Amino acid sequence: MELTAKEYGKLAKKAVPHSPALTDCLKAFVIGGGICVIGQLLTTGYLALGLYERTASLFCTVTLIFISVALTGAGLYDKIAKHAGAGTLVPITGFANAIASPAIEFKTEGFILGLSAKMFTIAGPVIVYGVVSGILYGLVYLFVRLL
Repeated sequence: MELTAKEYGKLAKKAVPHSPALTDCLKAFVIGGGICVIGQLLTTGYLALGLYERTASLFCTVTLIFISVALTGAGLYDKIAKHAGAGTLVPITGFANAIASPAIEFKTEGFILGLSAKMFTIAGPVIVYGVVSGILYGLVYLFVRLL
């Protein structure tokens, strides 16, 4: 049985489940925005305690990472992400989850081979890409400045 491209397209369209894009976008916006609001509240709270702005921002970042890893360890981050989709990919919390998830899954293999090695299976390439791109950018900037 041979299918034309048009017939195949119709069959494929029937097989793909319908995605409520507007609802998904709204959930991502609300939950992602909620994470950002929590971050702003933390920063404001740290400023109210008398910390300098840079220190308050640092404490906010560390607190968000801690909360994200704790929720990942408790199995709640994935449940939130199931509803929020891309809304949980706010850089700090999403990156902390990406590092903590594999580490938690493989903790039974021991500290070195399990926890430490698996921690960077997802985040490792991101870190390497970031470092290499930063070095290349710096070299290009240096050469442009020398000309």
